[in-house]
Amino acid sequence: MARTVKPLNDTQIKQAKPKEKEYSLSDGSGLQLSIRPNGTKSWIFKYYKPFTKKRTNLSFGQYPQITLAAARTKREEARGLLANEIDPKEYKEQQFLQETQSRLNTLEKVALDWFELKKTMVSAGYAEDVWNSLARHILPTLGQRPLSSLTAKLAIDTIKPIAAKGALETVKRLCQRLNEIMIYAVNTGVVEHNSLAGIKGAFPKPVSKPMPTIGGERLPEFMEAFSRASIKFPTRCAVEWQLHTMVRPNEATKAKWSEIDYENKLWILTEDKMKMSRVHKVPLTARALRLLELMKPVSGHREYIFPADRDPKGHMDPQTPNAAIKRMGFKGQLVAHGFRSLASTVLNETRLFDGELIEVALSHGDEDKMRAAYNNAEYIESRREVMNWWSDYIAKAKVAANV
Repeated sequence: MARTVKPLNDTQIKQAKPKEKEYSLSDGSGLQLSIRPNGTKSWIFKYYKPFTKKRTNLSFGQYPQITLAAARTKREEARGLLANEIDPKEYKEQQFLQETQSRLNTLEKVALDWFELKKTMVSAGYAEDVWNSLARHILPTLGQRPLSSLTAKLAIDTIKPIAAKGALETVKRLCQRLNEIMIYAVNTGVVEHNSLAGIKGAFPKPVSKPMPTIGGERLPEFMEAFSRASIKFPTRCAVEWQLHTMVRPNEATKAKWSEIDYENKLWILTEDKMKMSRVHKVPLTARALRLLELMKPVSGHREYIFPADRDPKGHMDPQTPNAAIKRMGFKGQLVAHGFRSLASTVLNETRLFDGELIEVALSHGDEDKMRAAYNNAEYIESRREVMNWWSDYIAKAKVAANV
């Protein structure tokens, strides 16, 4: 017959005095109070490990910091784990490790890990934009917060001031990027669920506005204003280069001499520079090649074709052509990116060229992802006809404007 242990009470515990050797008072069911010669009183839970059945101890802390009632609660929790074949000591150590790891996995740390993967999937320019937006708007406030404690309210409160300024496109992108980070965290086991899944619903949807552009009938007007404008020579060439090649401002101003294939009359943009993260080859017309001849004495010994004004070793700021267009009197009517819409509209209206050919010339992504995966056709010679026609169209606009 098992020996009956009388439960302890607070008076017994308080009156227990230290002895020359450590001794214990039992509360039953494995819970004991160990009293050391120095007077320290510690709660010990003695039990048999699951499976191995080896005797072992688990410390619950010291009395009076851990009261008798608290120690009994911990004992019952441990007994509950043992009933499910779980070692309470190992469970406690695992919980400690998880909590420590959770504190170390801050938003900034996980965001950096996610970004290392993200930047392999997008162009270098876009990757830079992604990280800069987080570094500017999110990380100063939430960067050091453990991801496990990041709530939707915290994220929404951080983004609200940006929404109040009307920068809804920025808000939309931040919500998307935070969700990508959280999905990455779930997939890598950092957190169990995405607590930010619905934060975009807390903000108004941005109204999509097309880039300001002009119709083909106004191109002569633009060319006349362009010819009379006081613009620095590299900027003038950069604007015309973008107009003739139909690329994005970011791609035009970062053009490198090493990307020019003179033998095949091509400008080869690597995937790290392109929005769609794939190589884009631009057939160069005679007029585009002439612009390169004009820039050769200026920057032929440098890396970039269109150098920065203050640092010729660097590339021109993508906003420089926009600033020039504004000074010409086209503020709110046309931006450099609008040249692409202008070209697309004019080329499609001619009905001389297949729509898909024009989309390839503009380096637009195929909405049919499966077809895009298999269709690697570049249509270089057919696109050369498109580019030549477009260059001739620009030249005719100059003639019409008496330039």
